[in-house]
Amino acid sequence: MSKLLILGATGLVGAQLLRQALDDPRFERIVAPTRRPLAASPRLLNPIVDFDHLPGDAPWWHADALVCALGTTLAQAGSQEAFRRVDHDYVLEAARNARRAGTCTFVLNSSLGADPSAGSFYLRVKGETERDLGALQFDSLTLVRPSLLDGGPRPDSRPGEAVGLVFARLLRPVLPRRIRAVTTQRVAFAMLQAARAAKPGVQLIESDRLQDVQPL
Repeated sequence: MSKLLILGATGLVGAQLLRQALDDPRFERIVAPTRRPLAASPRLLNPIVDFDHLPGDAPWWHADALVCALGTTLAQAGSQEAFRRVDHDYVLEAARNARRAGTCTFVLNSSLGADPSAGSFYLRVKGETERDLGALQFDSLTLVRPSLLDGGPRPDSRPGEAVGLVFARLLRPVLPRRIRAVTTQRVAFAMLQAARAAKPGVQLIESDRLQDVQPL
């Protein structure tokens, strides 16, 4: 695979995607548009962008695959409208730009329980994003649905998530596999595998399957 596009490279999963992709010589060129600069690397192109005004005609939208780890929380976003703008609108606009540019493979870091009819606003938006990505007719679309993410300290404060992780780690032996916390290394590795495989149609990778992923 010659060119990989990563969205959300400054987050927990996105940082893992970037790290693992840079360590993999099969990715000859990596493009990671971000709001703030990343550490320079010979194979990395890092456009600085405003996600509210993405450049729709930028040549770097064309890639062999796009892996997307964009996302926030309701608490960080400050409102349902702001949350939806990040987790749905930014993702869909980027996907449309990439699709128009000829990118045929899309891999999304979604969430366990994502469903357009979910009672939870968070899970409903995640489900709507999955549904609307499906309408763009990528040759290969993979939806990765992890449970609570375990990836060490975050750059931003998420006290509720931190408390949840403490209990998830303590109770891991007795929790069903489906709801056990999953490491960001496993999620990123599964996403990159899906990008390379580019299986035709829509693929689902649920959280219980992620427990068996063994990053190199």
